[in-house]
Amino acid sequence: MNQTKHANPELAAIEVHGMSRSAFIARGALATGGLYGAGAVGSFVTRAFAQGGGDLDILNFALTLEYLEAAFYKEALSKAGLSGEAKKLASEIGDHENQHVDALTGAIEKAGGKPVSAPMVKFPLTDQASFLKLAKAFEDTGVSAYDGAAPMLKSADLLGVAGSIAQVEARHAAAIRSLRGDNPTRGAFEPTLKKNEVLKAVQPYLA
Repeated sequence: MNQTKHANPELAAIEVHGMSRSAFIARGALATGGLYGAGAVGSFVTRAFAQGGGDLDILNFALTLEYLEAAFYKEALSKAGLSGEAKKLASEIGDHENQHVDALTGAIEKAGGKPVSAPMVKFPLTDQASFLKLAKAFEDTGVSAYDGAAPMLKSADLLGVAGSIAQVEARHAAAIRSLRGDNPTRGAFEPTLKKNEVLKAVQPYLA
């Protein structure tokens, strides 16, 4: 598939290697965001969990996203040559993502579940410009993924945990956008895609 037609080709270039259901859905979410933009991710994630995805499955998906983000900021700090406000923001957000990993791990264990292991990942990072471009796409997609998954939670307590994290993720997205000189919001509402459009889009990445 021609990446020049992608909304965010940087997302399609992220490699996620893992056998868990959570890693499988996360890879599909990134592919959807890469092809159609972050606005399509929420619908994709909702449909992915609509058939039998329980609270622990959804929390492990959220944990997988946090693993990806924590790894992204760690790699950016070591490889992307960040400086100034970008370096400061990457360090702060990376610390938040590690705290989110700990919080979700604890919530899963408290609920009697087993936290998934972190998948192996690889990011197309070369310099500060590539970091900011990918961070914008990544954070926007992460927020949309939380929006799609959180409403599927049945436990009010777990919904509270996911909701508190999702709000911080939205602030991360706004901070990255502002640093790039972009509008910190993406408008009042997000567009969605039909199920067959989403499935067609992500199939090449999920084979």
